[in-house]
Amino acid sequence: MVGQKTAVDPDYPAVTIGLLRGVLPRGLTLSGLRQDRILNQAAECAAPLRLMRLFGITEQTAMRYVSTACPEPTAKLPR
Repeated sequence: MVGQKTAVDPDYPAVTIGLLRGVLPRGLTLSGLRQDRILNQAAECAAPLRLMRLFGITEQTAMRYVSTACPEPTAKLPR
């Protein structure tokens, strides 16, 4: 994770899990946050290649996110 200060100053300490626990709502995990972000991006653009490049996910995973976010355009695609 990149914080406001670590983005501009590499010598600044990295964002710690302790800091995140104080900021994130209870029950929210970093994995869940990432999945939500990927799903949101899939709903916005419906482009598997873009998801693969942005998040470093496989083609199959990208297609699952796109088909979940936008089931209509992908209904006829081979599985």
